[in-house]
Amino acid sequence: MKINVALFGLGRIGIMHAADISLHPMFNLKYVFDTNQKLSLKIARKFKSKSLINSSKAFTDKNINLIFIASSTPTHVPLIMKSAKHKKVIFCEKPIDLNINKVIKCRKNIKKYKPKIHIGFNRRYDPGHYSLKKSLLKGKIGKLEKIIITSRDPAPPSLKYLKASGGIYRDMTIHDFDLVRFYLGKDKIKEVFASASNFSNKKLKKINEYEISTCVLKSNSGVIAVINNSRHCSFGMDQRVEIFGTKGMLISGNRRIDETESYLKTTTGSKKPFLNFFIERYGTSYKLQLNDLAKFVQKKIKPRASFDEGEKSLIIANAAYKSLSTKKVVKIK
Repeated sequence: MKINVALFGLGRIGIMHAADISLHPMFNLKYVFDTNQKLSLKIARKFKSKSLINSSKAFTDKNINLIFIASSTPTHVPLIMKSAKHKKVIFCEKPIDLNINKVIKCRKNIKKYKPKIHIGFNRRYDPGHYSLKKSLLKGKIGKLEKIIITSRDPAPPSLKYLKASGGIYRDMTIHDFDLVRFYLGKDKIKEVFASASNFSNKKLKKINEYEISTCVLKSNSGVIAVINNSRHCSFGMDQRVEIFGTKGMLISGNRRIDETESYLKTTTGSKKPFLNFFIERYGTSYKLQLNDLAKFVQKKIKPRASFDEGEKSLIIANAAYKSLSTKKVVKIK
């Protein structure tokens, strides 16, 4: 029996989810909703779904099993609360909200409904990144001592997006904060130090956004994590993770269109460029996340990224901003 889905939000990530859901054998994309009704109708026709004019139908329809939230961040908490009240399974893209107090209040308000919630930290599902986690659990590199994450986008998003995003740490680095926590397991982050700069992008300066950043995190056991971010990268989307331990090191590297090497008269060992867009780079991870989501709805597994994971990564992001403003190490309770 297929899982009936109501998808909220049809921006670039929402449209990608609509395509993946419609092709997945376990899901039926029953409803789509977006404030842009013209777009909603277009996507509904494309994926043989139904565009909702009144979003309440998604919650009152007893045949809807999953509310899939890919809409703008300010809508996340209200949709989570409404979904929980109607006993729907919930998938919500990160972040839960930009305001940690709203997140905490949401958690307390929905507790009585005992909701099933999966947060969209898709990088936990990237085959390379996840293989590091599995190897770590098997003890291949011994005791973990250091994590280095490089995350550089090919170009910054639109100013409209950036103004509403909550800034580099809540929008971009939050994925990396989550990965660090994923690798640490029960070991918790105890302190954060952040430094960031602007260079040539005057538009980013005007909205107090940063081009590059480095965050240094330290765990209770002493593991050091270094996260290097950039809003621009001339050679494509640069996404690498390195974990170092007492017995060795493992690296999850960049991805290309293919791994062909060219040996010609004018080139030696030339390779294709790195994938240049996050949907291309992490396309596989989104599909694997959807596989787990189906099992989660069927009550076969726990979520790889729970509401609690989303809340804790936002706490780290806020600590990074505090460190940036104070120029000091910030302790996390």
